[in-house]
Amino acid sequence: MKKIDGVNITKIESHIDERGFFREILKKETIGGPSLFGQLSYSKVYQGTIKAWHGHKLQEQWTFIMTGFLEVRLFDDRSTSPTYKNIMEFYTGDELEPFIYSFPPGVLHGYKCIGGPALVIYVTSNIYDPDEEIRLNYDDPKIGHDWNLKNIR
Repeated sequence: MKKIDGVNITKIESHIDERGFFREILKKETIGGPSLFGQLSYSKVYQGTIKAWHGHKLQEQWTFIMTGFLEVRLFDDRSTSPTYKNIMEFYTGDELEPFIYSFPPGVLHGYKCIGGPALVIYVTSNIYDPDEEIRLNYDDPKIGHDWNLKNIR
């Protein structure tokens, strides 16, 4: 898998017993550095839906998939980055080992729900501000990603 500078994938420990499980999704140590909590959001995504491309000029984001199954892509849109124009691809969902992914300002993300509905929670380092958003169409030629399903299993 190609890497993107500043993107982190952090495995999450599950505490499992006969009652179910408990997961600590986001801790102060996961965020690290000077990042501050801005907003916690929750999204329901129906199977077949593509949400792409979206990013921020100033804020960081941490994302966790509670249920469902997503094909996730990240695109490095930072011209000064050593991984400029790299695309990072992975799959995440409740049937896989749990992790949270984070990305810095200038990295765009998108996903396709291939098992749903998917329930997604995410934390951003600032509150929603449409003026600092970066949005491109899912089929933007600048990125050139084909959202057709590939052999994933």
